[in-house]
Amino acid sequence: MYKLLKPVLCILFVMAIGYNSFGQYRMRVVPRREPIERFNKPNNPGRRMELVKEGYINRQLKLTTDEAKSFWPVYHQYVQDQTAVRILKRQNNSNNSPNGTQQIDKELDYEAQLVEIRKHYKDEFLKILPAEKVSELYKSERQFNDEVLKQLSERSVRAGD
Repeated sequence: MYKLLKPVLCILFVMAIGYNSFGQYRMRVVPRREPIERFNKPNNPGRRMELVKEGYINRQLKLTTDEAKSFWPVYHQYVQDQTAVRILKRQNNSNNSPNGTQQIDKELDYEAQLVEIRKHYKDEFLKILPAEKVSELYKSERQFNDEVLKQLSERSVRAGD
């Protein structure tokens, strides 16, 4: 009887190990029916950077849920307005205009537009957040941008550029 018990236990042991170790291959993966919003957007580095920046700002400002609900739509519009002006500014700088003074005037006009956007949205942010958090917002944006530039320059140095 004992001679038979040892091989049976060994076979049961091997079957138990085999069942657990190969169980993931038998599992059927069911795709999600409801898409996740952030994965719907194109998987581009700019969008990932926006998500990282939003997380950083959210941590720095320590927004409550009510503040976050009203803050993020206004902030996204603020970023879109700034981006639109910066694109125009970049296009102005890429053009080699025969009239240099006209190009300089446009450059100054774009800078003034950026300042006006900041002033306008400062008032909008103050309707939602206390002044300390608005000040922290602008500081956090600068700190985030400085950190990104620092990391990019470190990467280019490591890459040998």
